[in-house]
Amino acid sequence: MKNGLLFDKRGATVVEFAIILPVLCGLLAGGLELAYRAYFTAILESAMLEASRRATIGDQTGEQIDSMIRDRIANLSRAAEVKAIKKESFFNFSNVGKPEKITADTDPIGQYNRGDCYEDANNNGVYDTISNTGLGTADDVVRYTVTVQYSNIMPVAQLFGWGSKQTIVGSTVLRNQPFTSRAQPTIRCD
Repeated sequence: MKNGLLFDKRGATVVEFAIILPVLCGLLAGGLELAYRAYFTAILESAMLEASRRATIGDQTGEQIDSMIRDRIANLSRAAEVKAIKKESFFNFSNVGKPEKITADTDPIGQYNRGDCYEDANNNGVYDTISNTGLGTADDVVRYTVTVQYSNIMPVAQLFGWGSKQTIVGSTVLRNQPFTSRAQPTIRCD
């Protein structure tokens, strides 16, 4: 009887299928989840670019821009939630993400201290290590950063060690149109 079971091929396909099926389903579900993330990222970037292009001509408020982005994301997924929309303005592209430029540096070199001269890009009379918030003025460079959180579409979160929600952060940088004149930055020395 032992030899009969050992060489009996009936039912072998079912066993092979039972071994392959969980792996195949996991790969398909994970692939669909990753494809959805790529699609969601593309929609987020598209929404940011559309809203930021409208903002560059100067006839949109910050609230209108936020609303455009939120509406576009809501049309894609009811489960998605826009967690944050951050708008930062800079004098030019080389200033994006950097503090105001130091033009005359005293010891310690490389960091701002009393006696240094700096380019006051926003003309507020204070050395700023961070950017201005908001849409800026004519010819300013504006960085838009949007954080969106959405639920997984497939039940693979625990299988792959993911959380039940995914977070995507998108960012784009555009220069406003010269719809008015703007003041040149003032060199200030403390």
